[in-house]
Parts: sequence; C-alpha cells; structure tokens
Amino acid sequence: MALQPIYPPTDAVVRPMTREEQKVILASSLGTVFEWYDFYLYGSLAAVIGAKFFSQYDETTRNIFALLAFAAGFLVRPFGALVFGRLGDMVGRKYTFLITIAIMGSSTFIVGILPTSDQIGFLAPTILIALRLLQGLALGGEYGGAATYVAEHAPHGRRGFYTSWIQTTATMGLFMSLLVILFTQSSMSGDDFRAYGWRIPFIVSILLLAVSVWIRMQLSESPAFLKMKAAGTHSKAPLTEAFGQWRNAKWAILALFGLVAGQAVVWYSGQFYALFFLTSVLKVDAFTGNLLVAWALALGTGGFVLFGWLSDKIGRKPIILGGCLIAAVTYFPVFKLMAETANPALTHAHESVHVAVTADPADCSFQFNPTGTSSFTSGCDVAKAALARNSVTYTQIDAPAGSVAAVQIGDKLIQSVDSKQAGAQAGAQLAAFNKALGDTLTAVGYPAAANPSVVKMAQPWDIFRAQPFVLVLILTFLMILVTMVYGPVAAALVELFPTRIRYTSMSLPYHIGNGWFGGLLPATMFAMNAQTGSIYFGLWYPIVIAGATFVIGLLLVPETKDVDIFSDSAAAFHPGDVLVELDPTVLD
Repeated sequence: MALQPIYPPTDAVVRPMTREEQKVILASSLGTVFEWYDFYLYGSLAAVIGAKFFSQYDETTRNIFALLAFAAGFLVRPFGALVFGRLGDMVGRKYTFLITIAIMGSSTFIVGILPTSDQIGFLAPTILIALRLLQGLALGGEYGGAATYVAEHAPHGRRGFYTSWIQTTATMGLFMSLLVILFTQSSMSGDDFRAYGWRIPFIVSILLLAVSVWIRMQLSESPAFLKMKAAGTHSKAPLTEAFGQWRNAKWAILALFGLVAGQAVVWYSGQFYALFFLTSVLKVDAFTGNLLVAWALALGTGGFVLFGWLSDKIGRKPIILGGCLIAAVTYFPVFKLMAETANPALTHAHESVHVAVTADPADCSFQFNPTGTSSFTSGCDVAKAALARNSVTYTQIDAPAGSVAAVQIGDKLIQSVDSKQAGAQAGAQLAAFNKALGDTLTAVGYPAAANPSVVKMAQPWDIFRAQPFVLVLILTFLMILVTMVYGPVAAALVELFPTRIRYTSMSLPYHIGNGWFGGLLPATMFAMNAQTGSIYFGLWYPIVIAGATFVIGLLLVPETKDVDIFSDSAAAFHPGDVLVELDPTVLD
C-alpha cells in the first residue's frame, strides 16, 4: 500500500513576509543574479575574447575556440549539479552556495586581469578554458542551492512566490551584463574597448562578489536541513540515494522530460534565439537588437513573480504546461510576424525569389556544430552555409553522384567550392564564390545587412516609433511565455523531492535540461535551418520538445503545491506515492 502524503494543516494562514525571509530572498537572488551576470559576460564578449586569447590562430579558428570555451561552461553544468548537490545535501545549503559564488566571482575577475596570448602564449587560452569550466561547475551548484534554500524558508502557500524571485535572476543577470557592456562601449572608442575596455565588466564583478558573500554570510542555515541534521536523517550518500534507487531516480527523469526540457527550450527561444534571429537572420544591427531585447526584458521580467504567485493559487502544472503549449502553438506565426516587421524586404524576397542548391546528396552534411569545432568543407555544405548566413530560403535538387554543387538563382548558376579539394586556392575561391553569391542575391531583391528597410534604433526612446514598438510587443510576448514556464519551476522541482536528497535531485534535471536541451538550442536550430533551406524550420526543435513536455507533464507529473516539504520521515510525502496510489502501472 502506498503511503499517503502529509499535507500542511488546512487552517494554515498565509502571513506577510518577515524581515528575515526578505533577507533570505534578497541574499539568494542577488547572489544568483551576479552568478548569471558573470556567466553571460563571456558569451556577450566572445568575439573580443577570441581575438585576445586565441590570437595565434586565424580569425575563423580563433572564433571556433572562443565558442568552444563558451560551450564548455554549459556542458559541465550537470557535473557541477552532482558535485555541489551532494555537498549541499551532506554539509548544508548555506555553505555550499557560498562556495559556488566564490568560485564563480573569482573566476570571472581573473578573466578580467588574465594576460593575453600575445603576452604569455598558449598558457592564456589554457587558463581561460579552465576558468570557464569552473564557472560552469559553480553555476551547476548555485541554482539548486539558492532555490532549495529559499523554498525551505518559505511559509506554506507562498513557495511559488518566494522562489519566483530566484527565477528572475537569470534574466536580470543577462540584462545587467548587456547594460554594463553597452555603458562601457558608449564611454570609449571602439579601439579602446577592444584594447582594454572589454576587461572592465569582468573586473567590476569583484565588487559584486564582495557584496554577495557579505550578505550571504549573514544568513543562517535552512530550517529544514537543520531539522533533518538534528534528527540524524540526512543522507550519507545522496548521489546513490537520488539516482541509484529507481523510486527516486524516476522522479528525476520525469522532472527532466515533464517539466524542465520544455521550460528550457521556451526560455532559450524567447531570449537567446530571439536575439540571434533578429541580428543574424533578420540582419538587425547588434545595438538595435540588444535594445529591443532589453526593452522586452524590462517589460516582461515581472511575470516571473506574477506567475510564481499565481502558482500558489492554482498550481504549478497549469502555468508551466500552459506556457509550453502556447509556445508550441504560436511560435511559427510569432517568428514570421517578427520577420515581416523587422525586415519586410527580406520577407518579400523569400516569397518572390526562387533559389535552389543542386548537389549530390552524399555531398551534404547535417551541419550540427554546437562547439564550433566541426569543419564542413564540401561544395554542398559550403553553399548551404553561405545561403543560411544570408538568410536565404532555398530548396535542394538532387544531382547525379560526383556532381559539383551549385546555387541556382533565377537563370544564374553559381558553382560552389569544395574547400578541401581546392587546397591552397581555397581562400581565394571561397571569397569569389561569396562575392558572386552576395551580388546576385542583392540584384534579385535580397536586402544587404545595411538595407534601410531593416529596423534601426539609435536611442532607447526610439521604441515609440511604430516598427520598434511592434517588435518590442512581439518580444515581450515571447518573454511572457518564458516567465510562465520558468517562474514556478523552482517550487515544482523542490516539492518533487524529499529534504535529504533535494539539492542533488533537483539540480541534475534542471541543469541537463537548461545546459543541454537549452544550451544546444541555437546550434541545433541553425543546423535544421541550413539542412532544409528555411529560416523557420528550426522552430520545430522547441515546438516538439515543449509539446512533449506538455503531454508527459500532464499525464505523469503530479501537482505538488500543497505538499509539506518539511516532513522527511517514513510517512513523509513523496510524489511517487500519489501516482502509485492512483495507478500502480503508470511508472513501475
């Protein structure tokens, strides 16, 4: 017989937030904001960093290594979740996320003072990649600690609201990093910024670190952890207990596929891919793109707290799964509207100009390149990559084996280049191919990057012009979906697992979902677009995953908003008990 869940008393009163609880939320959220600020600085400045720390290579190769170092921070996040999750369940929440913020902050500061490869040679990129790995590991341990700590301080009926402040931190960290970079760039010349100004945002992080550590030092340990430790029931082997026992491990799997995977792709689509789509696909200049996204972030960030509060009233599942479903249904029309608004000339070219790649199918690869280390050199791959970079919609026509790939634009045929076969002449031949392709596309109606039909903002208040205003509304809609899926997810994850293994259990699915499903989203969507010749086909990646999360979450993940997360005895709540009680065949 399955154990019955223990719920808090039905007459529990929702009381106002105490000063101590306000301090807990402020300290946890502020520190996590700074962690995300540190993490995203590198991504925003990857091109400059590539030039400084991989200068011994040509521009293409240095960019590859810079992207590889950025990707490393995402890929190691689940390992950080295991390392620091175990520590948090054994030693305590407070001291574990003190360690994580110290690692993150010091690593970021060191990047700001690290000598370049021109000064210390190969040692510079080696140290840089090591620092990125440390950042990823620290971030993997930070989120679970902060969310668990806040949730275990929250009174009954307010966990969604309390933990929603943690959910604002990733967006606020991104927002802060964009503001600091834009302010630094505007205060000096471009040459000065590339020479030394790029270091300032990294060096400033030492002040943020000092504030965060000081505030967190004032906090006490989580009451749930202290209660468990006093009773001697804390886990001696949290990794084994969390993932080595099926009754616990199955909840980590369901949390991943029934909550976090969909949340991750909606989050990355609404913030990162939306910015990439604006600047790289629709050819909006970087300054304007950042301003548009910054406005949307400013307008939509309050949604994290709103939906966290609402989840305390109606439940976590309706909001998270509702956001996934709305995203799956609306992404195609929303991104098409964004394209029509930002660059109508490009949209017109897609509808009126027929472009085709004629190639031997065996010559064409799926250009999935998440770390930037793969090289696609065949004629078909070169042609498809060039068309994708120019945001061209095209079809593929199969040619006989051994045929040379070519691009057909109207009545003009442009032969592609196999850069491996071209050998020493590859550079000149590729340059000639790209010039011929660009000239032909412009002649038939495709806009250049500086086309006046593309939206342009010189100042933040330019939002009040019609074209930027509509784009901000579109981006804000995407941001609202982000807040729907992300605002309540911390509370939902905390409530799925017992106190003794909570830090470990919730951290791993969160960071696999966000670090891998979400972190690999831009590279996956670009590869899908290049494969099919459509700037929209890659949207199937977040749509399918969000749709799958909706179905899995609806059928298999229980609603948890009313459970007692402080009870960790033999009769304690475990969500699996509810499902087994309802239908013993669902999971086992």
